[in-house]
Amino acid sequence: MTGRDDSLDWALILAPYRRDAEYLRTLLAEHEVAVRQATGPDELAVRLTEAPGILVVTHEALNPAILNIIAEHLTNQPDWSEMPIIILLDRTARHPQIRAKLSATWPRSRQIYYQRPVAALELLSGVQSALLARLRQRDVRNHIEREVELRRELNHRVKNILASVTAIFGMTRRNVTSVDQLADDFSGRLTALSNVHSAVFDAGGETVDLADIIERTCLPYRSGGKDRIIAKGSSVHVGRDAGTTIALCLHELATNALKYGALSRPQGQVHLDWELLTDSEPVLTMRWIESGGPPVAQPSKPGYGTLYVRSALRGLFGSPPQIIFNSEGLRCIATGSFSRFR
Repeated sequence: MTGRDDSLDWALILAPYRRDAEYLRTLLAEHEVAVRQATGPDELAVRLTEAPGILVVTHEALNPAILNIIAEHLTNQPDWSEMPIIILLDRTARHPQIRAKLSATWPRSRQIYYQRPVAALELLSGVQSALLARLRQRDVRNHIEREVELRRELNHRVKNILASVTAIFGMTRRNVTSVDQLADDFSGRLTALSNVHSAVFDAGGETVDLADIIERTCLPYRSGGKDRIIAKGSSVHVGRDAGTTIALCLHELATNALKYGALSRPQGQVHLDWELLTDSEPVLTMRWIESGGPPVAQPSKPGYGTLYVRSALRGLFGSPPQIIFNSEGLRCIATGSFSRFR
């Protein structure tokens, strides 16, 4: 929503006889209360659709057509809304009969009565109190709308998470040979997924600093104060889905390095860096460079981790990554338009 939300904070006046409308409009305007006026049934029906905070009406104006229009508006109010109606009565009017009729015509409505002539301060205080009550109702409305929005968003995200978990389990199950391996691999991938969701939640928005994702993903590979994965890069914020893909790919690369690569040797290390170049269209580049591990040779057949990383990074970056089986250590380099990471 843009602009000022001025619903419910203005008074609608229906006082078509004598100079009542002019007096009310002047009094309220002097105290910075916004006022709109209706002069008859048709205009009243239109004004009520504009969501006035309160209705101020003289009892002489309450003919059957006016009574029905107001009754219909009250009936169609949302559950959170209760528009107060201030009724100005003449001293000579039959007050009990008027109150009884209006209560029957407008059941469960909030009716406030003043007898004319009424002191300006008293009437003004009543109008301002009624408008304040309406603003509180607006707060309730906003809270209800936000709660409904949050429930829908939660439902959507839970479905997405469950779909991700199902997909991760399926791709893990297809590439294991024992229950223990299934448990270990599945647990590791769920941890990577959890790290991203925690990072996004802690960031308080829909994007998260890439450095935070990498920090959480690499944390398990630190022991005894030694950082086995040396990561550095500029501050870059990516969307939730992009962060999830990056975390899962890093997990696959780290798992491979633990089993066969640099992290399988005490002296082995991984240098992970990223940079965002903004000369024209912003381009993000990520590099995973292993060193200090056993000699690396091109496999005769790519394993699951390699296939997954290549496919996932291609989908994210828009072009396939370079996966180089250098004899000194595996290298994975991916480059793509930063617009794809939002």
